[in-house]
Amino acid sequence: MKIDPVSGLLNVAKYVPTQHCDARPPNTTIDLVVIHGISLPPAEWTTSFIEAFFCGRLNVSAHPYFATLAQLQVSAHLLIDRRGEIIQFVPFMLRAWHAGQSVFQGRSQCNDFSIGIELVGTDDIPYEPIQYQQLAKIIALLRARYPAILDRVVGHSTIAPGRKTDPGLAFDWHYLSTLEPSHQ
Repeated sequence: MKIDPVSGLLNVAKYVPTQHCDARPPNTTIDLVVIHGISLPPAEWTTSFIEAFFCGRLNVSAHPYFATLAQLQVSAHLLIDRRGEIIQFVPFMLRAWHAGQSVFQGRSQCNDFSIGIELVGTDDIPYEPIQYQQLAKIIALLRARYPAILDRVVGHSTIAPGRKTDPGLAFDWHYLSTLEPSHQ
């Protein structure tokens, strides 16, 4: 697994480009990773609806819940499904639209300086070990490529408290830390 420095793509990921992204502000240092949880419809593990949502092609009549998403334009850099398969929507050097209204250490607009990684899951159902394993490998690659990330890996709930709860209480931060290379 590696990141292509020119394309900004993860070589093992299926690339599904989206228009829900744009350039980062000039001279932006990428120094944050934001972990999210997503399932569409809620608590269902297929990725086709998530892909469609992130690419602006979600058929809002396919499920009653989707009507709540009709006006949203959202994306993430990566999605890790329940089997550990990885889909990339946005090259890392571009800004994905994953954080929304957000603040980290006094800085707002976290999309500007972060990388968003979605895990297929919910706040209250445990994530799969393979998802953590893939996530740990990706975080190590991102830290090597963007050294300012250091230990700045947070949940969506950290940067948007009161508005977002993901990746939720079911996300095992301790287990993730045991998989990180510095802890092995």
